[in-house]
Amino acid sequence: MDDPLVDDTARAVVADLTVRGQTVATAESLTAGLLAATLAGVAGASAVLRGGLITYVEDTKVALAGVPREVLDDVGPVAAPTARALAVGAQQRCGATWGVGLTGVAGPEPHGGHPVGTVFLGIAGPVTTDAVQLALAGARWEIRLAAVREALARLRATIAAQ
Repeated sequence: MDDPLVDDTARAVVADLTVRGQTVATAESLTAGLLAATLAGVAGASAVLRGGLITYVEDTKVALAGVPREVLDDVGPVAAPTARALAVGAQQRCGATWGVGLTGVAGPEPHGGHPVGTVFLGIAGPVTTDAVQLALAGARWEIRLAAVREALARLRATIAAQ
């Protein structure tokens, strides 16, 4: 039986990375490892998935992913610079070609002035590092799943563009 979280995009990301001889690592806050688990659900993922960091609170963002304390003091845990720093931290700490950082508010309550569904996705690659803000709808679980789907789709598009 297939992993219920794995979809064609996850399979395509693993295939794309495999063909290129590249790897990926994650640093996840609101998704708490769901992105890494989704990638790991794809047969052959061990060739490309280097690891994942679960950075659910601020101190682990600093200790595990190397997010500068100044970034958290300046913009907080739910922000584009934080997502970028998470992506770079995953990439560097796990020795991966690509790093993906996810941080945001899954709910049920707003956090730090951000409404439920606010998600920041960072992608660090061999050439560029960028972050985007997403506005996702639904209940807590739906927002977390949607964040993973968006991360996979945007990672795949970014890999193809570089």
